[in-house]
Amino acid sequence: MRRGSSGNTMIRRSYPHQSFVVRCAIASRILLLVLILLWRNLVSSYDTSSPLNPECLSSNSESHQEGNVLLPRLGSAVEDSVVWDGVYFVRIAQCGYEYEQSYAFLPLLPVLMSILSRTIFAPLVPLIGFRAVLSLAGYAVNNVAFVFAAVYLYRLSVLILDNTQVALTASVLFCFNPASIFYSSIYTESLYSLSSLGGLYHLISGATNISVLWFALSACARSNGVLNAGYFCIQTMHRVYDVVFLQKRTCSAVQVIVVGVLRCFCTFAPFIAFQAYGYLNLCLGLPLDEMRPWCKAKIPLLYNYIQGRYWGVGFLTYFQFKQLPNFLLASPILSLSLCSIIHYMRSQPRMFFSLGFLSPDGQTRARHAIMCTDKVGASHRKKHMTEEDNDHIASVESNEALDKGRRISAFVVPCTLHLAFMAATAFFVMHVQVATRFLSSSPPLYWFASSKMLAGKKWGKLVQGYCIAYILLGSLLFSNFYPFT
Repeated sequence: MRRGSSGNTMIRRSYPHQSFVVRCAIASRILLLVLILLWRNLVSSYDTSSPLNPECLSSNSESHQEGNVLLPRLGSAVEDSVVWDGVYFVRIAQCGYEYEQSYAFLPLLPVLMSILSRTIFAPLVPLIGFRAVLSLAGYAVNNVAFVFAAVYLYRLSVLILDNTQVALTASVLFCFNPASIFYSSIYTESLYSLSSLGGLYHLISGATNISVLWFALSACARSNGVLNAGYFCIQTMHRVYDVVFLQKRTCSAVQVIVVGVLRCFCTFAPFIAFQAYGYLNLCLGLPLDEMRPWCKAKIPLLYNYIQGRYWGVGFLTYFQFKQLPNFLLASPILSLSLCSIIHYMRSQPRMFFSLGFLSPDGQTRARHAIMCTDKVGASHRKKHMTEEDNDHIASVESNEALDKGRRISAFVVPCTLHLAFMAATAFFVMHVQVATRFLSSSPPLYWFASSKMLAGKKWGKLVQGYCIAYILLGSLLFSNFYPFT
């Protein structure tokens, strides 16, 4: 930790294995590409309708004719590779939001695809066609984002765990995670992981304003990105405790709360704006009898309506005997999530159940007072610190150095709570098979698994086997339009 001349507190670490993580991330993407090409040539696709491309409904949308391309077979091969939700994303990037159900897909990925196809990849349009170029742009965005997400996970793990070996192993596991196929497809997993992990890294390292931007982007990529506002809630709680009970500046608590609320709002804002955009397009100006049911609600939330109406998402709606195979498909990731949560709860229960306000001995606040390394207010803390306070901090940091390797950082608490909420949502509300990719960006999964693997636990090999099996199975089924997750 270093305190600058202005009083800003920043956490600095070295990252000796970062280049290795980058190489692993790139190698994993190449492996997925090879597997996809292999399975596409060996197995016939279940659904061959993905190349169908009717004209855009709007005359203002760019709808290119594909008959004059120079390499039509190559263009067709690229379009054939777009499956499942990728078909929606390509269509939105090409034609905009035409249908009500398309609003289930948030705009960050389609916007990036559209921008790249009209700039960097524009020279390829005469060769393979506009739709194929959009598809290539989607693949490029997601694979590049995945590499950066792996780097952020490694950096985050080094900060939180103070163990470069566990951090490295966790990052390598992420590079070859069970949902790997989605990180190389036209899905939002890569962008969501990048923005969430990037936001969490900058939040913990002290660059809170940068983390706000990252978390806002996560809410542009996926609806569950709004859950990242929870990190600001816990940070605000600790900062209020800091100014009221430690610095004895009760009036400053109001400023801290206001700043925390604004940061939470900035995280929610993109998702709220997208719901407003849907309302303007689908509801505004229509007679009452022609409005869709959600338009008439007190809080017209389009996303929830679409999930229930078109995908049957709802509390316990998936608890049917015929869905048992899907529960079995999701059981490995749900079991790993449960084990991770229980492990961190039991390892330091006082710290966990106090949300980091108590250290493991139950007598003092936990290390770094969860995410209180925020730049805002750091100068005030410095002004009000006495010599006795400085001596106490030096003593605490000395004890932490002696305890390095045995202690779990208090930062793991909000990360584990985030995982617990996501896992419960996946099990009770969502299509449960989606849990494999829905939870695949949660850091505690990889921290727990890597620590057990390094400790020589036999079932650590089960994690390796699970990852290998789902990479092979996912690349076979998903790439050929068969149901996977």
